[in-house]
Amino acid sequence: MTSARTIKLGLILHGVGRTWDDWRHPDRDVTASTNFAFYTQQAQLAEQGKFHFLFVADSLSINDKSSPHYLNRFEPLTILSGLAAVTSKIGLVGTLTVSYSEPFNVARQFSSLDHLSGGRAGWNVVTSWLGETSANFSRAEHPAHDVRYRIAAEYLDVVQGLWDSWEDDALVADKSTGVFVNPDKLHALNHKGEFFQVRGPLNIKRSRQGQPVIFQAGASDDGRNFAAKRAEAIFCGPANIDEAQSYYRDVKARARGFGREGREPLILPGVAPIVGLDETDAEARYQELLALTSIETGLGFLARTFNDHDFRRYDLDGPFPDVEHIGWNSQQSGTQRILKLVREENLTLRQVAQRLASPRGDFVGTPVQVADKLQEWFASEAADGFVLFEPLPGQLRLFVDHVIPILQERGLFHHDYEGGTFREQLGLPFPVNRHTQARGAQSAA
Repeated sequence: MTSARTIKLGLILHGVGRTWDDWRHPDRDVTASTNFAFYTQQAQLAEQGKFHFLFVADSLSINDKSSPHYLNRFEPLTILSGLAAVTSKIGLVGTLTVSYSEPFNVARQFSSLDHLSGGRAGWNVVTSWLGETSANFSRAEHPAHDVRYRIAAEYLDVVQGLWDSWEDDALVADKSTGVFVNPDKLHALNHKGEFFQVRGPLNIKRSRQGQPVIFQAGASDDGRNFAAKRAEAIFCGPANIDEAQSYYRDVKARARGFGREGREPLILPGVAPIVGLDETDAEARYQELLALTSIETGLGFLARTFNDHDFRRYDLDGPFPDVEHIGWNSQQSGTQRILKLVREENLTLRQVAQRLASPRGDFVGTPVQVADKLQEWFASEAADGFVLFEPLPGQLRLFVDHVIPILQERGLFHHDYEGGTFREQLGLPFPVNRHTQARGAQSAA
C-alpha cells in the first residue's frame, strides 16, 4: 500500500443516463441499461484510465414515472459478475439493500463475486427509502427510518461474521490424509439478534482480499453515524464544495469519535464532468445537455427524493407544497436540503424543479479546468476522490484521454494499479480474521 494520498476514482454505470431526459441524446444507445456490450466497453475504458472501481446503483421499486434507466436495467451482482470476466484490475461495487434481503444469501453472493474477480468486490450497503418497495416483498409496510438503520447495523454484523466463518488457512485439501477442511478453523456464527437468527458457517471460504469493501451512502444523521462507524468508503452527493467540505469534516469527526484512525472512511462525492477541448467546446457540450432537459427531469428528481410522491398534481407556479412529512421516512438528507432552499429563497415548485433539472456545477470546462476543480475539492478536504457519471456519450473517453493524464502529471492520481485486490488499490488494510486474531491473542496471553 502506498502512503501518499491520491485521488480515488469510480465510474457509475448508468446505462441510458442519470436523468429522465438523457436517453433522448441522438448518440445514446436506448438499450444501454441492459446491453452487456455497452457495459463491457465502459468498464474496459474505465480500466484503461486506471479508475479504481465501477459502481452499480439499484432500487427495487418503480412506477411509470420512474427514470428510463431505473425502469429497465440489470440487477447489480449479475452485471458485475459478467464484467469480472472482461476486466482484470478494476473494483466492482454493487448496491444491495438490507431491508429486503437475507444476510446469508448476500454474504454468499458478494463472496462469490469476490472470488470470481480475484478479490475486487465491494458492497454498497443501503436501507432503501422508497416506501412502495415493501409491496414487492410481501411486506405490509416499509420499515421506519431509524428501524432501517438498526436492521443495517445487525445485518452487517451478520454478513461480516459469516465472511469470517473460514479462517484463511482453514482449507487443507490434503489428498494424502483425506482432510479437506480443518474443523478447528471453520466456525459457526450462531447469531441471534433483534432481526436475524443465522447459524452459519458460510459455504464459501474467504477471498484473497479477506472481505469485500464496504461502501455506504449515509447522509441523514442516522446514515452518517452508520457510515462513519462501519463504511470503508462513502458515496455522497453534495451540491457544491462548501457542502462537500462540511460533510467531509462531519463524517471524519464522527469516525474519529467511533475510535477509527487513519483515512477511513474515504469520502467520494458523485460528479458529472463535461469536458471540452477548449472553453467554447465545453460550453457547447453543456448546452447540448441542457437542450435535452425538461421540467419532467426536475419533477422526477423531486418525486424520487420524496418517496415517489407525485408533484405533477400541484400548480407549478404556486408555492412549494407542504411535503416535509413525506421526507422523514424517505431520503431525509435530500428532502431537507430542498426544503431549506425553498424556505431561504421562497421558491415555487417550477423554480425548484428547474434547478434540479439543469445544475451546471463546478465541473464544466477544458481538461485543465476540470482537473483544477477536482484538485481544489481534493486538496481542500471536500473529497478523497469522486464517483463519475457520464453525462453525455463520449465524455468518459474525453476524461480518460485528457483529464487523467493531467492528474497523473500533478501526482494526484496513480499511473497503474497497486496490488491485485480492490483493498490494495484503495489503500485499505487487510481485515484480519476475527477467529485467527482471537487465537493469536490467547497464545500471547
